[in-house]
Amino acid sequence: MNNAGLGSWPGRRAAMSPGSTALIFQDRFLTYAELHERVNRLAAALRDAGVRRGDRVAYLGPNHPSFVETMFATWVLGAVFVPLNWRLTAPELSYQLAHSGASVLIHAASPVTAPVSVALEDYEAFLGETSDFDEPVGLEDVACILYTSGTTGHPKGAMLTHGNIVWNAYNLLVCVDIAGDEMTLVSAPLFHVAALNQCLLPTFLKGGCSVLMPGWDVDGAFDLIEEHRVTWMFGVSTMYAGLTRSPRWESADLTSVRSLMTGGAAVPEALIHRYQERGLTFCQGYGMTETAPGATFLEARESRDHIGSAGLPCFFTDVRLDPDSGEILVRGPNVTPGYWADPQATADAFGEGHWFRSGDVARIDEDGHFHIVDRTKDMYISGGENVYPAEVESAIFEHPAVGEVAVVGVPDPKWGEVGRAFIVPAPGHTLTPAEIPAFLRGRLAKYKIPVYVDVVDDLPRTGSNKVRKAPLRALPVPSSQV
Repeated sequence: MNNAGLGSWPGRRAAMSPGSTALIFQDRFLTYAELHERVNRLAAALRDAGVRRGDRVAYLGPNHPSFVETMFATWVLGAVFVPLNWRLTAPELSYQLAHSGASVLIHAASPVTAPVSVALEDYEAFLGETSDFDEPVGLEDVACILYTSGTTGHPKGAMLTHGNIVWNAYNLLVCVDIAGDEMTLVSAPLFHVAALNQCLLPTFLKGGCSVLMPGWDVDGAFDLIEEHRVTWMFGVSTMYAGLTRSPRWESADLTSVRSLMTGGAAVPEALIHRYQERGLTFCQGYGMTETAPGATFLEARESRDHIGSAGLPCFFTDVRLDPDSGEILVRGPNVTPGYWADPQATADAFGEGHWFRSGDVARIDEDGHFHIVDRTKDMYISGGENVYPAEVESAIFEHPAVGEVAVVGVPDPKWGEVGRAFIVPAPGHTLTPAEIPAFLRGRLAKYKIPVYVDVVDDLPRTGSNKVRKAPLRALPVPSSQV
């Protein structure tokens, strides 16, 4: 094959295990042979729509077989896949479509359009005739653009090459004993790098089966685990906590589960113990979109002795700490080459020796395990979603009564962290806390909207007049939300 990239995977898998089930979605079962045929039919339709090597194809919608087909069909053509977060508002999505230059958008219900827009109700009719493709694609070619929340008001498009994703899969296969009979529950959204690159694609590589959930639902997860004898799943803390709070927790049949993987935020030790009491083990890790995402990993055999650790560097990846700041630096074949159409952000992200600067601070214990202790970029994680205060502050500042604003993340028992905004009214204006969430609806995704708003006279500052956020985070959390 001339296609050495990810677009060759459906054909290779169809040749090796044509009758094995690749995807389960509700009552649909797709074999690898059937998926390969559908991918090529979609690739033919995209080619007829004008998609060529290097063009961008976007997808917007919940987890669905069409997401997988669109992704692979894009790669068959040597084009670039742009998965969009369906939780975002129309202005946020419009920015990402325009910035990426996507010429085709395949979508469920959508508030935005591209030059060619295909709704899922028209999807089957859009598919073309069965064709064979063998576009030359190398591991150094860009496979996808994944947008990360911006620290300066706009998100950045992290580029991942075919090689980045392949090497990440190798890292995961070293750390997790993924088998060919894996039944993987894909319950986190596939526009997230973890669900895509840590679950679906490694399962595909091994010839296992991915069970797609369109959205997270505790009872639905229990049902699918029991019905399909799920062996492996990824989730964030809020998802795992939701399972333990269910009245089905004690009686649910989880005997098929071999691996539970988590990331995105630290898992409370008490929650880890709840799973260990059921004989289940967390495989924890640390990473980010820009590292595709695995940087460190805590293998299952070490999870009981290193509770709360983010593990050791992945096999094919180097990780170290900046000796002055303690910032995590990452280098390896899984690390992004940079940000789409943003050379300045790319230059800022890499230090000497092409080490990627994570913006996160860690400590290393006596056994070499990494423990994440702080974030230098002020980002917080709410329900598994990254939120950057600068983006939220920028939106709040558009309110005519806002003079100054600072947003921080504060602890929340359900979501892990939520936003708290401190606002100084503009001279001559008055402001009530309830005005801010109402103002932000339609401008920001719901998870980005602060749930606490404090109207204050001034903000704490450094000697150079910069806002000091540490004192704001240290204030007691209000008893009621806005």
